Amino acid sequence: MEKVQWKVEGMHCANCALTINKYLQKKGAANITVNPIDGDVMFDLNGGATQQQLVQGVESLGYKVQFAEKERTESKPFFLSAVLSNDIHRFWFCLPFTLLLMLHMFGIHIPFLMNPWVQLVLALPVYIVGMMSFGKSGFKSLQNRMPNMDVLVTIGSSAAFIYSVIGTIFNLGEGYMYYETTATIITLVSLGEYLEHASIKSTQKALKDLVRSQKVMANMIAFDHDHKELIFPIENTQLKVGDLVLIRTGEQVPSDCKILWGEAQVNEALLTGESSPIHKKAKDPIIGGSIVEEGTLKAQVTAVGDDTVLSNILNLVKKAQGEKPPVQKLADRISAVFVPTVLSIAVVTLIANWIIVGAFTPALLRAIAVLVIACPCAMGLATPAAIAVGLGRGARNGILFRNSKSLELFKNIRQVVFDKTGTLTTGKFQISNFKSQIAEEEFKRIVFSLEKYSTHPLAKTIASQWKTSNDIRWKKVEEVKGKGMVAVDTEGNEYALGSHKLALGLTTEENHNIYLVKNNELIGWIDLADELRPESKFIVQYLKSKGIKTVLLSGDRYEKTEALADILGIEEVVAEQTPEQKLQKIEELTNQQPTIMVGDGINDAPALAKATIGISMSEASQLAMQSASVVLMNSGLNKLPMALGLGKHTYLTIKQNLFWAFAYNIVAIPVAAVGLLGTYGPTYGALIMGLSDVVLAVNSVRLFVKKVQ
Repeated sequence: MEKVQWKVEGMHCANCALTINKYLQKKGAANITVNPIDGDVMFDLNGGATQQQLVQGVESLGYKVQFAEKERTESKPFFLSAVLSNDIHRFWFCLPFTLLLMLHMFGIHIPFLMNPWVQLVLALPVYIVGMMSFGKSGFKSLQNRMPNMDVLVTIGSSAAFIYSVIGTIFNLGEGYMYYETTATIITLVSLGEYLEHASIKSTQKALKDLVRSQKVMANMIAFDHDHKELIFPIENTQLKVGDLVLIRTGEQVPSDCKILWGEAQVNEALLTGESSPIHKKAKDPIIGGSIVEEGTLKAQVTAVGDDTVLSNILNLVKKAQGEKPPVQKLADRISAVFVPTVLSIAVVTLIANWIIVGAFTPALLRAIAVLVIACPCAMGLATPAAIAVGLGRGARNGILFRNSKSLELFKNIRQVVFDKTGTLTTGKFQISNFKSQIAEEEFKRIVFSLEKYSTHPLAKTIASQWKTSNDIRWKKVEEVKGKGMVAVDTEGNEYALGSHKLALGLTTEENHNIYLVKNNELIGWIDLADELRPESKFIVQYLKSKGIKTVLLSGDRYEKTEALADILGIEEVVAEQTPEQKLQKIEELTNQQPTIMVGDGINDAPALAKATIGISMSEASQLAMQSASVVLMNSGLNKLPMALGLGKHTYLTIKQNLFWAFAYNIVAIPVAAVGLLGTYGPTYGALIMGLSDVVLAVNSVRLFVKKVQ
């Protein structure tokens, strides 16, 4: 299965995204996400049509796939290509002709310009450019049975133009001259689309900051034939895994690296939202995109390109932006029938006004005004615009939403369930005590040989403190969820290392952290002391102040779990749980009311996936991160309140945008239909329609600075 990522130009709203989505589905693509905000299209290609065939198919619908752009633009005259390349070029080309046609509207009457044939000559270039843009797009959308806004613009401007041409040919007089209506519709809609796209693009500000940090210069370290160190500049896109780089004070880390030499204060605010620099030393990892504020480092590149943390963040956010939360479904259903509905209303407006007013010309102008004032784009962009800002602000502050659905679900959360180790505690343990029935060195050797294969925080601590080069070569070794490490040596001895459940019936001492059993005989135990995260108590109190119930769900002993809950003020304790029991408990709690699960270990993965929203830490196991809906990148719980607030306020912004989109069309269309816009109704309608999406985008951009906690 081939993963494909395109940048598609020409998408204006959800209808466009839906058109591309349906086409790709029809051709056998899977896991399709289409983002109308920035044009990102991602899907899996699993046989059937080739990528080149899909490109041709999408372009036949009236859109432009970026890597085919050179071939396409070379087939057109340079000037025409420049005019049609974007909205603002089209606007500036049309504006001089339109202004000349509109002079009489401002009381300036130049006899030469009032000649119908002169007006036809002035309006014709504008109309041709409009038809090559709006007309072509509208025709393609009709062919695809998904009519878009360009159909309305095309019909409205064409009706005025053809009506005027008939009046000119048959010399019917000034009452039939509405060339300025054709020109102003095309010119003002071009300006409106430019303002709309510019304002919508501003919703991508946070992501653009991250993208800009991807390409920087690096100081690559090489050696000459005398093994002397040489430093030469190279773009980070040319780096390979294993390359050595020098990073000085004030420079950006060019790619994910591991420090080989030196110490430094590194600012990871771009990725985690934490402004305070972090002390880094030899063997520590550093993330590409972070800044070395003080110190000099020599480091080895560990990941490049799409494998870096920053690239993964961008891909996660872009994929989430292309998904649709449940609140968008109603808007999508209405958008799908919006254009046919408006066309029907325009026909009714024409007939009704012709009968009531008794004249065809004003009836036609009102029908045209209905066509150009209607705005299906507002409904289609209401949700994507807010989602783009919400996800972007989250990414900029170290909160990764793996799907847009999570943003909406935050509004209903009534309880938060915490794992204990590595979540409310740091997971940084120290061995406080141990006892063995065998020689101390042999005990340590066996424990290390087992724990080095485990991903559990306790195991990592023990393995790092009791590390030895004389480890045991196992015949078989595996990690059993909820139990621990199980192994068989070359002599057939069976070892098990894990929680007190292993020692049931073997000892009366059940208050230790780790037990080692050989051939069903207890041969030792280990006690570890964990460190409480400094922010844990504040987070629990914050949730309680918002009326959110807190639950501590752990596989640890009840006594230890309850003691921690008492310190933090957590209301309910559920301890000594296997992963299966954790999953059952989360399912039970989620059925009662919407629930967040916060965890970080392999044993938390099923529960994270089952909860209404699963949240994991950036240092969590890969399985936990993949199972979670939200990832906190700041190595702690500090951003949990912002994640909650950002979800709620993003949903609120979506509701505000949808209200504006529906209210605008419900009010604007009748106003145009009854003639309240006056003689120049089509002109005012085109201007108002263009500005309607700007209002929506501005409201979405407020999320960047809005207080969400």
